[in-house]
Amino acid sequence: MDVYGIVGNPVGHSVSPPMQTAGFAERGIDATYVSFEPAESEIEQAIDGADALGIAGLNVTIPFKQDAFGIVEPDPLAARIGAVNTVVFGDGSPQGYNTDAAGVTRSFAHHDVAIDSREAVVVGAGGAGRAAAFALADAGAGVHIANRTAERAAGLADEVDGATAGGLDSLVDRVPSADLLVNATSVGMEEDATPLPAELLHEELAVLDAVYTPRETRLLRDADAAGATTIQGLWMLLFQGVEAFERWTGVDAPIDAMHAALLDGLE
Repeated sequence: MDVYGIVGNPVGHSVSPPMQTAGFAERGIDATYVSFEPAESEIEQAIDGADALGIAGLNVTIPFKQDAFGIVEPDPLAARIGAVNTVVFGDGSPQGYNTDAAGVTRSFAHHDVAIDSREAVVVGAGGAGRAAAFALADAGAGVHIANRTAERAAGLADEVDGATAGGLDSLVDRVPSADLLVNATSVGMEEDATPLPAELLHEELAVLDAVYTPRETRLLRDADAAGATTIQGLWMLLFQGVEAFERWTGVDAPIDAMHAALLDGLE
């Protein structure tokens, strides 16, 4: 039996265990998925220990994504993003990937939203914002990054091909003409708030909110009222997990089964 798991602190809230377990069961893979919660100072020992014990793969979540980046061998995309959330063990050094980027692109694809040659706005320049910006640019979109601290947005834009940047005030000019919008901030998670005014939203827009609790954020409600295509954050959560599953197993993930388990885990 292969052993996979998630490492984070805290990790008890994670819905990855039921989602990945459902995937293994649906594909008839003899594997188990467990949670690990090392002290924040012991992530290197945890990853080295997992490697030594023959664990097949790990998901990495808060606060260890950047720490893991410095411990494993990141693939080119993870190296550009600067964070690792999936580790594959095997012969040689552990390999690190960032599947949050695929979570963005596969969420849009699942909702039949094209990315190539579209104009995208990413709100937020933190970890999720970095993954979204690189993913969208690599898929052919023009990317504008808006962040509360304009300097941080500009720093990220310097790394992303063709990207532009500004403070949150730049949303007034950018969103009305945009095709895609990604909220990569935590706004809307703890309170009924939105990162941008509802009047900027329009029916030609596709809106992905990385916040997945609650499932229907104020941003998505406003977008739906404006006639926009809305994509819940649970799809990004699902598809980053789907990408990890496929990295580990080399098998197409059972998306429907993993989605059902994810919904059950979030209830």
